[in-house]
Amino acid sequence: MLNHALPRRGFLRAAAMCLGASMAVQCLSSSVFGQVTDRRIYKSLKYGMFKAEKGQSMTDSFKQLKACGFDGVELGTPGINIAEVVKARDEAGLVIDGTVISSHWSIRHSDPNPEVRAKALDDLKKAIRETHAVGGSSVLLVVGHGKDGAEQEVWNRSMENIRKALPLAAWYGMTIAVENVWNHFLYEHGGPSDQSADKLVKYIDEFDSPWVGVHYDIGNHWKYSQPADWIRTLGHRIVKLDVKGFSRKNDKFTKIGEGDLPWAEVRQALADIEYTGWAAAEVGGGGLDRMREVAGNLDKHLLDQ
Repeated sequence: MLNHALPRRGFLRAAAMCLGASMAVQCLSSSVFGQVTDRRIYKSLKYGMFKAEKGQSMTDSFKQLKACGFDGVELGTPGINIAEVVKARDEAGLVIDGTVISSHWSIRHSDPNPEVRAKALDDLKKAIRETHAVGGSSVLLVVGHGKDGAEQEVWNRSMENIRKALPLAAWYGMTIAVENVWNHFLYEHGGPSDQSADKLVKYIDEFDSPWVGVHYDIGNHWKYSQPADWIRTLGHRIVKLDVKGFSRKNDKFTKIGEGDLPWAEVRQALADIEYTGWAAAEVGGGGLDRMREVAGNLDKHLLDQ
């Protein structure tokens, strides 16, 4: 196990935050946000999907999203207006379950340039602090890109850089949630449709840290794999879900439930690993009618309600 050399006070705080992260839904729901339900999966979305009316406050937007059936929302970071978000969160009763680093595609932990990697690390640290400040429990991260070099080079550079953020993640009880994306890394881009999650498992496990997990996107790798197989292989490493559809026939992303992704198999795999936590829609957005549709699609195809 990595030695992050936290002082005792920091260790105790990190331990408390670890417990807090795992119980975030229960704690928030039972105090500020109402009563806990018996659902195993809570519905979230990327905030940028919602096209609010011009001039509408974040508080009103959060209230509308909650009325549409969402339990939480994910924000882009760094650059969060913390005071505005906390006000909206508390007044609307909508959980901030996590954030997404907005710069990770262009400012990469795998970049050959050490100055770029330093900026990527700075953005990650800012994201950890901001996410903690608004009550989130995870920061979604794309770790790098295959265009930055051979696979082992991308592996080594990204891992070395991300490791530098682990003491801060431990201090704040924040999970760095690695997303499976089309980044030409840990899978064969343009390869067959039966690839395994073994490389991703090895990459996550090499961190040897409870603060690194997987934000598994169900639709992203349907082109390259069987989602149910990846879910079972990744198992406890999955800390959050992203949800979208995909059509192998048309080679494009779709609304949740459209395309040919085998949702019944996905639901069974999630039940098999006893997944409990957040699932964020990541699809084309729109106004209130579209938000209701997205929430309904999550209910129908992921929650089977």
